[in-house]
Amino acid sequence: MKATGIVRRIDELGRVVIPKEIRRTLRIREGDPLELFTDRDELMLKKYSPIASIERFSEGTAKSLGELSGYLAVICDTDTVLHAHGSGKRALIGKTVSDKLTQIMQERRSYLANLSEGGDIVPITAEGDGNVTAQVIVPIVAGGDCLGAVAVLSQEEGAKMESFAVKLARLTADIIANQFES
Repeated sequence: MKATGIVRRIDELGRVVIPKEIRRTLRIREGDPLELFTDRDELMLKKYSPIASIERFSEGTAKSLGELSGYLAVICDTDTVLHAHGSGKRALIGKTVSDKLTQIMQERRSYLANLSEGGDIVPITAEGDGNVTAQVIVPIVAGGDCLGAVAVLSQEEGAKMESFAVKLARLTADIIANQFES
């Protein structure tokens, strides 16, 4: 754990303000859920990721999507690529999602782009993804909240995302979202 040197007081309602620079660094936005942990005399806050809480399920879902589609399959929460399956997965797993992907998730609309048709490829990670030539991105929405996204990516020259891949990505996003519906 890293000390910041910042000290805050708790108000009469038990609230404490997390400094803006820390919220920005950790990508904590208004309304984001935080998980609280205690260890002896320490209190720890962690940004809560519902998708990360179903780790094995979402990992298996990424694998199934990758195998069925034949493309690189990616599952992320609103901050990080959690799982990927297919060629190029190591370059994505654990990386921070890009601002453009965050915007797509906030808009809660699917996104399809084929470079061969002049489409604008959205980088999945903040570091960029290199050779993606076609993609479909589908936000995972449950209870009105966007929890993350499912992406199917091709790196083949001249690739065009076919309708079956779009349907598989939408189905995968729906299946994950249904894990959180009551």
